[in-house]
Amino acid sequence: MQCVTAAVTPKGERRRGALVSAAADLLCEGGIDAVRHRAVAARAGLPLASTTYYFSSLEDLIAKAVEYVGMRESEQLRAQVATLSRRRRGAESTADLLVDLLVGDAPGARMPEQLISRYERLIACARQPELRDIQRRILRQRTDAVVEVVERSGRAVRSELVTALVCAVDGAVVASLVDDGEGPRATARATLIDVIDVLAPVDDRVAHV
Repeated sequence: MQCVTAAVTPKGERRRGALVSAAADLLCEGGIDAVRHRAVAARAGLPLASTTYYFSSLEDLIAKAVEYVGMRESEQLRAQVATLSRRRRGAESTADLLVDLLVGDAPGARMPEQLISRYERLIACARQPELRDIQRRILRQRTDAVVEVVERSGRAVRSELVTALVCAVDGAVVASLVDDGEGPRATARATLIDVIDVLAPVDDRVAHV
């Protein structure tokens, strides 16, 4: 198993990491179809043979890239939540925070490739079962971030309702793909404002600030 031995050396780890990072960037820019041996090697600045030397298959490389992107997104979510103060917020303010967290990008902007890639990865799980456990972990991390935002906004948290809240956002974003409306942020925000007081009601035990 020469590739295993090579991968655990410092040089091997650096090359393997560079390939995963390159594959992750391609994944976000062009979806799973953009992750190909030649494209990944070229982006990483490594020989073409390196992708098959350090990974057992293209599917293995794609799975590592999906996991890498998920870790990167989770770090961004945690950083956003960490700056959030604790105070009671109304439906619109809470919706704005959740849209920033789950959709991102500036109001009125076109749907970014990274966002499109996120939903392509979810759909890909139907055909690539090896991605399902990875995506489940990523979804749990997103849900955990939403729980923290809801709690810091003086609202009650029930796990099944928070899951429904995340699904509502995902459904709104996917719907905006085929809609000529105002874009994913506006669609998600309108959906959240409609359901936030039902799925994450104000917690009367939290003092009003």
